[in-house]
Amino acid sequence: MTRLPTYFISHGGGPWPWIPQMRAQFHNLEASLRQMVEDLPEKPRAVLSISGHWEDDSFAVMAAPKPPMVYDYYGFPKETYEITYPAPGAPELAQRTMALLQKAGLPSRLDTEQGFDHGTFAPLYIMYPQADVPVYQVSLRKGYSPEEHFAMGRALAPLRDEGVMIVGSGLSFHNLRLFGPGAKVPSEAFDAWLGDTLAHEPEARTEALLHWEEAPHARTCHAQEDHFVPLFAALGAAEGEPATRIYHDVDLMGGVTASSYRFG
Repeated sequence: MTRLPTYFISHGGGPWPWIPQMRAQFHNLEASLRQMVEDLPEKPRAVLSISGHWEDDSFAVMAAPKPPMVYDYYGFPKETYEITYPAPGAPELAQRTMALLQKAGLPSRLDTEQGFDHGTFAPLYIMYPQADVPVYQVSLRKGYSPEEHFAMGRALAPLRDEGVMIVGSGLSFHNLRLFGPGAKVPSEAFDAWLGDTLAHEPEARTEALLHWEEAPHARTCHAQEDHFVPLFAALGAAEGEPATRIYHDVDLMGGVTASSYRFG
């Protein structure tokens, strides 16, 4: 199969595709997710999502043949807690994924109970609305070590030649207390730094991202970096390849600048 690119996407807020007002606000994101699918050289064998909404003591690998749903959001309409995204899981690929992580010396385990969180099912609903592509997830590891998550991405790089589309799903700005006008200055500055950094040569790019906390407004934009760390895994799986911005919004949710990237 053709080597597939990897992605870091800003996945939007909660169950946005099912809420008309939110979906209208995220129209640029929706267009970018649809374009991702159109630009692929072939239909993936599976999608591997590394979401900012699942972390574990190790790198846990979703292994359920029919993953359940995880409604990890609050304050939304009742019907959004009844959403289903019935994509099949990928138990055989989960075994393969765990073997690659273990070969790299990274702690990992299979998880047969974990379901799809909204960092996975919301964008996938736009990308593959028929839920006709198998989907599984790998967790972040607690502590958010940049080095470990780059290593995780490097370990999983062979999957790209096996028909697996690797998607790091987070947000390039994630400070819930600052969504609105207060996000404008920090998110613009951090987004500009990120774009400049990803344009560097691979070695310099990785080194800068390992020290991401030195970026302008880094800890304002990511007081907790769960939504930024998926980028390290996605880039680690395509470390020597170019980055292309595939989504960019300004004044999102009243002030947020956000972006998504393709690697390879």
